Amino acid sequence: MKTTDPSDSAEAAARWHHLETAEVTRLLGSDPARGLDEAEAATRLRHYGPNVVTGRRGTPAWRRFLLQFHQPLVYILLAASGVTAFLHEWVDSGVIFGVVFINAIIGYLQESKAERAIDALSRLVLTEATVRRGGRKRRIPSAELVPGDVVLLQSGDRVPADLRLFDVRNLHCDESALTGESLPVAKHTDPLDHDIALADRKNQAYAGTLVTAGQAEGLVWATGDKTETGRIAWLISEAVEISTPLTRKIAQFSRLLLWVIVGLAALTFAVGVGRGEPAVDMFMAAVALAVGAIPEGLPAAVTIVLAIGVSRMAKRRAIIRKLPAVETLGSTTVICSDKTGTLTENQMTVQEIRAGGRIYTVTGGGYDPKGAILEEGAKDPVDPDRHPALVECLRAGVLCNDSQLVIEEGRHAVQGDPTEAALLVAGAKAGLIHAETQDAAPRIDMIPFESDHMFRATLHGGTGSDRVIYKVGAVERLLDRCDDALGADGLPTMLDRDAIRADVEAMASRGLRVLAFARRHPGPGQDRLGHEHVRAGLTFLGLQGMIDPPRAEAVAAVASCRRAGIAVKMITGDHAVTARVIAGRIGLADETDLRAITGLELEKVADADLPDVAEATGVFARVAPEQKLRLVRALQSRGHVVAMTGDGVNDAPALKQADIGVAMGISGTDVAKGAASMVLTDDNFASIEAAVEEGRGVFDNLRKFIVWTLPTNLGEGGIILVAILLGLTLPVVPVQLLWVNMTTAIFLGLMLVFEPKESGLMDRPPRDPRLPLLTFQLIMRTGLVSLIIIGGSFWLFHHELSRHGETTAEARTAVVNTIVMVETAYLFSCRSLNRSLFSIGLFTNRLAILGALGMITAQLAFTYAPVMNRLFHSTPLEASAWARITAVAVLSFFAVELEKWIRFGGGRGSDRPPE
Repeated sequence: MKTTDPSDSAEAAARWHHLETAEVTRLLGSDPARGLDEAEAATRLRHYGPNVVTGRRGTPAWRRFLLQFHQPLVYILLAASGVTAFLHEWVDSGVIFGVVFINAIIGYLQESKAERAIDALSRLVLTEATVRRGGRKRRIPSAELVPGDVVLLQSGDRVPADLRLFDVRNLHCDESALTGESLPVAKHTDPLDHDIALADRKNQAYAGTLVTAGQAEGLVWATGDKTETGRIAWLISEAVEISTPLTRKIAQFSRLLLWVIVGLAALTFAVGVGRGEPAVDMFMAAVALAVGAIPEGLPAAVTIVLAIGVSRMAKRRAIIRKLPAVETLGSTTVICSDKTGTLTENQMTVQEIRAGGRIYTVTGGGYDPKGAILEEGAKDPVDPDRHPALVECLRAGVLCNDSQLVIEEGRHAVQGDPTEAALLVAGAKAGLIHAETQDAAPRIDMIPFESDHMFRATLHGGTGSDRVIYKVGAVERLLDRCDDALGADGLPTMLDRDAIRADVEAMASRGLRVLAFARRHPGPGQDRLGHEHVRAGLTFLGLQGMIDPPRAEAVAAVASCRRAGIAVKMITGDHAVTARVIAGRIGLADETDLRAITGLELEKVADADLPDVAEATGVFARVAPEQKLRLVRALQSRGHVVAMTGDGVNDAPALKQADIGVAMGISGTDVAKGAASMVLTDDNFASIEAAVEEGRGVFDNLRKFIVWTLPTNLGEGGIILVAILLGLTLPVVPVQLLWVNMTTAIFLGLMLVFEPKESGLMDRPPRDPRLPLLTFQLIMRTGLVSLIIIGGSFWLFHHELSRHGETTAEARTAVVNTIVMVETAYLFSCRSLNRSLFSIGLFTNRLAILGALGMITAQLAFTYAPVMNRLFHSTPLEASAWARITAVAVLSFFAVELEKWIRFGGGRGSDRPPE
């Protein structure tokens, strides 16, 4: 049996929906009536391989682990560990190397998330399938399916491979996870236009989607990696792992620091040797400079501040899977959000009813029956007894219905079709409870919904004239079958078809999906329902318009994001009209500025023009997975830090490509969660706002730590460099510098990690990701404090040496205490980079006070404890020396506070950080 390889050309995925069934059968070398025989199926299985999604060959585990050390900052820390080991400071060397090693393990574990995402995709298609082989129906593992197999589907099945359908009986598939379509899609067998979006290929069923109703048979044309699900797995593996703003800035800073330290150490060694100093002494001086300049506490501070951010976000229902994602959220400039289930409830809801010539509004949202029905212009809910036409329209929706509302895990859910669920909820808001209404009018017979007819009908009643037929469906299929309409008083009245069509147009223009309702009283004793009974003689009951409504909290969250200068864009697989309506309700942009573009239009946009289009457009509808990926990349090319939210399989590649991917914890697929950096446990878009606020606080605290620690390192390095250049005795020795660096990082620097968020975080625009980690103003402030440390240290060193009887050990002890006390005073200035300490409050971070007291206690031990004197070459100081040390520290504090007062006005500061 000759077959055509479905993957022979680049058009493989696009051609099958365009062909007649007979041509598909010929190309696949199959027989719809008999299927493949076992021998042919085995041959094809060897040729095509099993129907499972496989990942691309990745980097070996050992290499991924070693690459964790391939960073400039790690080079510096490894050098620091080596230097301290050379100095026989084994504890300090072990601590520094331990920090590097732990960070490497964490990074290695996080890099496995792409593999987990692909594993989830594999599990998605590992089901059993019903096939016809050799003319017999049988169940086989879906992994054994091959192109040309005939697959039989029924309600509740998960589609095991990509199928071209050739026999359909009321088949509906839930494709929301793949395409973003919020409603089950009605399938048919007719050929379609060649250039049509994935979501509109209704003669195909796709691997991993769910059959919600009906039955069908189809020919397998793609298995495993060749399916649409498999293509997404490939896109996930191809998506570039983006570095975060923090890691980019730390890398830039580290590279600069690496060369500065190496250059200054080499200069120190060369100048000293050139002066005739012993090479060994100059080597130790160069080592002292390197040790002093290396910020040993920076990696620990980065890890801890991000970990604290993770803890705070978890309390606000956002679970971080990758530490740098905490800070990335704070730098986010654009949020690309999926619509279905993210900005909306993912629960169809009736919002408008037109019956008896009146217009009614339905309040509430989702499947929760809480809510009311209000007549247009009224404030109070309607009394159902006074609105018989409304009640009859609702009763038709409740009775002509096969779905059920249930409560699962404390939430209202539906068993069946979301559209029917919306009708049940609307009826309940008028007191028509499903079970009670069905008991009062038991069903006798029905005509099931079929896509060819676009309606369903049911026969109800007890005996004789009490029986009634209800018909629900598309307006165009019902209206011409009606002879009259039910008036507001419950009596038949003249049917105005033009007015009804105008009503439908008005409702559809607002994104509502409109259903029509009709009834007919059959003859006495009728117990069978056929198409001939609903072709004419119907009474029109009314219209119900429904939509997947926006989350109320999402509206507030979007408004908050816009105030914070963050653009929110909707990228969805749903229809353009519906997407634009939801976007307008949520407030993504002003109605006049809200531009929408479809996936087909997007295909025609050149790569060079796409960044401009992506920047200017607020809504992208009927978008394919690779287009989501393309949009994220286009926005990133404009310098944006992009967060992508979503919950479906179709979102996974873009979630991985984005600077931060945000998946939904409740409704999200395993694939989406595996590809994301953050998971929202409540599926609430509003949680993103809280995460952004926490992320901004994290970035602020990280920058405060860096601004605080640099003067220590630069000051220490400057002390050594100046001493060598001027041919002076070293004011400090390497082991003392290690003491300063490690103790100040623990007792002082880490206290900034716990600094509370400053007010106004969400009232300022996102920080320009192109700005350096340290701006000009902060560099100047760092230089000011460094000069105070250098100047104060040399003044105290020579002052102590000039006093009668003072030794070099006493002078060096005074210098070490000067550096530490200046850093202690500077700690309180760094609690806000633009506000005065007195405006934010001294006691708003009690840990900073405890840390300062701990540091002072440690310095007293360093100065007076005999064991510390022996280890660190320190010696006790007189009280007068402490007075001079304190004077330098106080001078540094007020110098920085004065600088903030001059730059930001009166010490009150502003909501914007120093730029």
